[in-house]
Amino acid sequence: MTRVLTFLTAAFLVTSGTLAAQPRPTPSRPIVLHAARLLDIETGNITTPGEALVQGERIVEVGASVKRPNDAQVIDLGDTTLLPGLIDAHVHLFLHPGDEEMQTVQESVAQRTITATLAARDDLMAGFTAERDMGTEGAGAADTAVRDAINHGLIPGPRLRISGNAISITGGHEDAIGFNPEQRVLPNATFANNAEELVATMREQFKLGADFIKIYETGRDTVTDGKLTTPFQFTEAELVAATREAKRVGKQVAVHATGDPGALYAVRAEVASVDHAYQLTEVTMRSMRLQHIYAVPTFSILEYFIEHAATPEQAARLRKEQDMHASELLKQIKIGVPIAMGSDVGPFPHGTQAREFVLLVKYGMMPLAALQAGTLNGAKLLGWEGQIGALKPGYFADIVAVPGNPLEDIGVLQKVSFVMKGGVVYRK
Repeated sequence: MTRVLTFLTAAFLVTSGTLAAQPRPTPSRPIVLHAARLLDIETGNITTPGEALVQGERIVEVGASVKRPNDAQVIDLGDTTLLPGLIDAHVHLFLHPGDEEMQTVQESVAQRTITATLAARDDLMAGFTAERDMGTEGAGAADTAVRDAINHGLIPGPRLRISGNAISITGGHEDAIGFNPEQRVLPNATFANNAEELVATMREQFKLGADFIKIYETGRDTVTDGKLTTPFQFTEAELVAATREAKRVGKQVAVHATGDPGALYAVRAEVASVDHAYQLTEVTMRSMRLQHIYAVPTFSILEYFIEHAATPEQAARLRKEQDMHASELLKQIKIGVPIAMGSDVGPFPHGTQAREFVLLVKYGMMPLAALQAGTLNGAKLLGWEGQIGALKPGYFADIVAVPGNPLEDIGVLQKVSFVMKGGVVYRK
């Protein structure tokens, strides 16, 4: 174990000169951050200039001018805007660009876990101070080790909510379909085929450290003439059993669901979020608004697949899907479905997922609403409301700085120049 930790520490030092050789203790000296602007994420008000006083891991004061204790370290961030650390509600730390099915077959869990630690570092350095990892794609409970190593200061990374291996049905989404059956290729999900198996599988995942449960509720998708067809995988009664079991221990269920009736079954079962949410009926959308169930759109992943399509025909087909998805987002916004930012990063490079904010604005959200989707709403969805997602006294000092004003140019979120998490500076 000592040799493994030494190797990982050396790897981080080689790949990023801004990281320390040893786990960083919370600074004992107060820190004053000074910037040209500070964004109130709840109201959209800009304070000029903007300052934040940080003591230990918490914010003490924010405003145009804050107290400056005699022993405070003052960090002048110049012509930047201070805002809360970004929150990505849909990531895959155990995936990287390339053939997803083959990487999960060819790469060992140990190799993929090392890759995940590097991905966590890249996301943090890009300003994402909290994330929800939506399944290890066949790496079991290895995300427990990554989360715990981050929490103990052994490696740098965002605050994490983890799900372990996602749950699906035999022959369903993420099963090893298309391989020689005699080779017994393992699936990228854990199987459960009825309510009893669902509950048993969930209990095992909670035992192994899962913070929440991810269930594949729909797939595979087909789009014909702008209409999405996607079969459901679990019945409403089965999903009710799953959410009841999660609530018994104070946890949540999130579903991969691109359309109905699967999404409606999930909403009626009171899941926490419907991830992807390509095309939903009005009944489903209104129910999500009333029950405050989040849609997590994930536009970035499809854009990446369009740009890296194997053929022009495939690119054209995916572009039609993206256009359909974009038109559906407008309907969700109009009805009042709560939106949380989630990128599905992993199949595209970690650390680049702020592109999702740009696409949310491109497809109809106001810049402030998109920012709130990746801060306030993300904090609520991840169960950290009142702790992160805003710059307020008593909140964790998860703070980033970007050049310019993100309300005028949302693209500046792709240029994070300063990152603090829990009072520790990781990038400046």
